[in-house]
Amino acid sequence: MNVKVGLVWDAVGSVDAGRSLLDLARTAGFDTFLVFDHLINIFPRQVWDTDFTYLASELSTPDRCLDYATLLGHFATRAGQVQLAIGVTDPNRRHPAVLAQSALTLAQITEQAPILGIGAGALENLKPYGVPYDRQVERVEDALRMLRMFFDSEGPHDFQGKVFTLDKALMGLRAPEGRTPRIWVGGNRPRMLELAGRYADGWLPSELVAPDEYARRLAVVRSAAADAGRDPASVVAAGGVPIVVAETDEAARKLLQAKPIRFLALHASAAGWRRHGVTHPFGERYRGLTELLPHLLTRDEVERAMAEIPDELVSEQAIVGSPQTVLDGIRKLVDAGLRHPMLIPVSALADPEAAGFTMETAVWLSSQLRSASPDGSAA
Repeated sequence: MNVKVGLVWDAVGSVDAGRSLLDLARTAGFDTFLVFDHLINIFPRQVWDTDFTYLASELSTPDRCLDYATLLGHFATRAGQVQLAIGVTDPNRRHPAVLAQSALTLAQITEQAPILGIGAGALENLKPYGVPYDRQVERVEDALRMLRMFFDSEGPHDFQGKVFTLDKALMGLRAPEGRTPRIWVGGNRPRMLELAGRYADGWLPSELVAPDEYARRLAVVRSAAADAGRDPASVVAAGGVPIVVAETDEAARKLLQAKPIRFLALHASAAGWRRHGVTHPFGERYRGLTELLPHLLTRDEVERAMAEIPDELVSEQAIVGSPQTVLDGIRKLVDAGLRHPMLIPVSALADPEAAGFTMETAVWLSSQLRSASPDGSAA
C-alpha cells in the first residue's frame, strides 16, 4: 500500500516561518507541502490577544495572510522532491486562465508537479470584497474543464460554459515533461464529489469525518470517475487530517481546552451540532467553515458561542491522543481508502511546548505511515 504524507501550513504571518516548515518537510521526507489561500483568517481579530492564544504576542493580527502564488514561487527552488500544493483556491477570485498560468509558471521551477487545489470558495474570501459567490459549483465545473484544456494544449480554445467563456483563447506556457500541474478538488458534498471523480487528479476533502463516511464519499468520487470513462484509482484519495497530540491521551484531551482549538468547533455545521443535541450559535442552517464571516463577529458573540461548545464536539475536529493513538486513528482512515493524509498540526495552537511536540510527532507519523511497518515499533 503506497501512502504519501503532506504537511500543511496556513500561510499566515512570517515567510521565514513557512520556509522553516518547508525545510522540515524536505529533510523529514514529507511528500507534500500544502499552503492555504485566504484573505481573512478563520480566527477573528476581535478576540486575537494573548488571552486567546500565545501566538498573538508575535503576530499582531491573524489576518496577515500571504498570497499563495508568490509564496510557492519563492519556495519552489528549495522544495526539492517535496510536491508544493495550494489547498484550496477558487475560480471566483481568480479566473481559470490565471489559475492555469500560475500553476504552469510554478511547474517551471519545481522538481515535482505542483498541485492546484480548487474549491467552491469560502464566503470570508468573497463577500467582503464584492466577489460574486453565486453558482459556485457551476464555476468550479467550468474551471476544471478549462484547466484541462489549458494544460493539454496551447489552443486557441473556444469554450461556452455555464459561467465562463473562451473566444480563441491561448495558453502558450507549457509544463516541462512530467510536471504538468495536478488538479485536486476540495469538496464534501455530492456535486463536488462527482466533479472530483469526473475531472480531477485528486480529491481533498476539507473536513475530518469518520472512516466509514470517508469511504462512502470516496465511493461517490470513484463512481463518477468510472462513469466518465476514467480509471477510478487514478484519482488520489487525499484529505486534511487535523491532529491534537501530546505524550498521553489524557494530556492531549487537556489541550482541547485551549481557546483556538475549541474555536474550531464553531467551524462544524449546524447538523454536526444537532448530533450532540445542541443548536449551533450561528443558526440552524449554518453549513460550516465555508459560510463563516469571522470579521463580522463581535468579541461577545465569539465568547458566547464558545461557551456553548460541547466538549465532545471539540474532540471531533481532530484526531486526538498520544502519538500511537493518533497514528492508529489515521490508519483507520487509510483502511477506508485515504492514500495521501495532509497533517494539520492543530495542537501547535495550544502553547509553544505543544507546538514543538506536535511537529516532532508529525515527522514520526510521516515516517510510520510511509513505511511498511504495521505497528509503531519504529518509534
